[in-house]
Amino acid sequence: MNGLRRAAVLLELRDQLSDRGSWCGETHLQKATYFLQELLKVPMDFEFILYKHGPFSFELRDELTAMRADGLIEIRSQRPYGPALVTTDAGRELKSEYPRTLERYGDAINFVARRLGSKNVSQLERLATALFITVADDSKSPEERAEEVSELKPHIDLESAEAAVDEVDDMIRKANRP
Repeated sequence: MNGLRRAAVLLELRDQLSDRGSWCGETHLQKATYFLQELLKVPMDFEFILYKHGPFSFELRDELTAMRADGLIEIRSQRPYGPALVTTDAGRELKSEYPRTLERYGDAINFVARRLGSKNVSQLERLATALFITVADDSKSPEERAEEVSELKPHIDLESAEAAVDEVDDMIRKANRP
């Protein structure tokens, strides 16, 4: 996907997350983009690594910085949470230039926004880490994947890791329905 189409998808994802209660900090967009790319196979072409708070893409961080420089998004303080990414008029205009792209990926964007829009950063970390482990080796049992989440992220207790794996498995089932 080329840069402008990808920016339009990111802006639509940001807007739909916001419509569902997310304050849309960078972490929210990082995790939601990871789900969009890895779970729903939208070709965003970002490389994600397991980092401090779950899957993270330095390329996506650079893309968001470029989008700020181009005036497509801006940062606003969102107390008590911190900085939020906000779509500008230029960003809305860019989205209007790619209606077919947004229609093509609309169901996937909507799915991710519905499932993740109301989640806080801790919940997103657990879910995205569970998906990361599942994508790496889907032959492992839910129990094995939960144990791995808890081992990689010791601040995530086993019960929370199990709940995250269960929720990710449910998302996978629902995402793969015809």
